[in-house]
Amino acid sequence: QLHVVESGGGLVQPGGSLRLSCAASGFTLDHYTIGWFRQAPGKEREGVSCIRTDDGSTYYPDSVKGRFTISRDNAKNTVYLQMNSLKPEDTADYYCAADRRSTVQAMCGNPYFGYDSWGQGTQVTVSS
Repeated sequence: QLHVVESGGGLVQPGGSLRLSCAASGFTLDHYTIGWFRQAPGKEREGVSCIRTDDGSTYYPDSVKGRFTISRDNAKNTVYLQMNSLKPEDTADYYCAADRRSTVQAMCGNPYFGYDSWGQGTQVTVSS
């Protein structure tokens, strides 16, 4: 059974950095699209970074471009989200999802789709 588990969230000051991890179990990440999504209280969920593990293609919305970097370590079966220059508006619950068929643009643009696997989320708070 496919499972992804997020970790690495926490409290960070504005301007700081965090690295989130999305670890897969029950399947290998080869030939999957992995997406990071976030949802703040009272706001819509949005895709913030997506990567295709077989060709390395990535997608970022303008809201995080230049600050967030998604990467994968196939040997560790894990995808990372490096978040730099964090802002209070980055505060949200962050989720990862895995899907065999989606492209990076499609996945990041459809944050409510029933992908192959969704994690339970990790909370990120950016505050002084």
